[in-house]
Amino acid sequence: MNPFAQRVRSRFFSTLLVLVTALAPMVHAGVDSEVEEAIEHYIKSLRAKGVIRRDERTAWLVHDFTTGKKLASINENTPLQAASMIKPYLALAFFHQVKAGRLIYGSTSRRHMELMIQKSNNTSTNWVMQQTGGPSATQVLLKRYYPDLCRNIRLVEYIPKNGRTYANRGSAEDYSRFLSALWQRRLPHSSEILRVMGLPGNDRLYTDARRVPAGTIVYNKTGSTAMCCGDMGILVARGRNGKSYPYIIVGIIESGHRNTSYGSWISRRADVIREVSNIVYMGMKRRHPL
Repeated sequence: MNPFAQRVRSRFFSTLLVLVTALAPMVHAGVDSEVEEAIEHYIKSLRAKGVIRRDERTAWLVHDFTTGKKLASINENTPLQAASMIKPYLALAFFHQVKAGRLIYGSTSRRHMELMIQKSNNTSTNWVMQQTGGPSATQVLLKRYYPDLCRNIRLVEYIPKNGRTYANRGSAEDYSRFLSALWQRRLPHSSEILRVMGLPGNDRLYTDARRVPAGTIVYNKTGSTAMCCGDMGILVARGRNGKSYPYIIVGIIESGHRNTSYGSWISRRADVIREVSNIVYMGMKRRHPL
């Protein structure tokens, strides 16, 4: 290599090194690391104890609406099993068609919508999906009109009769973007979707999360299979000043194999999500007058 080429090459790599060094601190720019570090420490401690196995992947995302900042972003872009967390997307597709005048939201569809979200009824879920043309057509609709909310969404199957749904996938970032758009009323019939997601029911963000105060409002959707335990939702904390402080939590734990002891596996992972919710609330409390 001649001297001129060597100088050019040297300058190129020197410049590249400067850029990489400068950009490194920006990887988590906008993420408040205190809450993220607390979550990571907690999950690592569970792995060290064997409570969370090596073949289990987790993803966590926390967004504070008041400050507009992410408080945690851990594996947010990793596609994982969606389980029933795909169901609010089916509601979105249905209401998109209602707004377009191609479907009617009446007593029958309202009943199926409530059963799908509140009770996680799979028969009603498949009924809603049928109205928008089935899995493939529904995915096409969502990807076409809501691409920013569906970057890792993969909707390929109806919910099987046995309740197992392993093929449909999504990421924590997808769910967070969906919830953010929903809260900002940027989706068709946002208020109705929020109403249905706020109907009473067990969840993994508030129910039995001992540090989250009574009276906290929850809009959520859980997801459960023998390989996936998750929850995605908006919590609205009540401040001492009478103001509301809404925030998003998404937590997903995916197993590398189907767990035969479904009940105990789901119960223990649900408790992990609840403890993360406790951590997040305490983080919110340090930032706002809760």
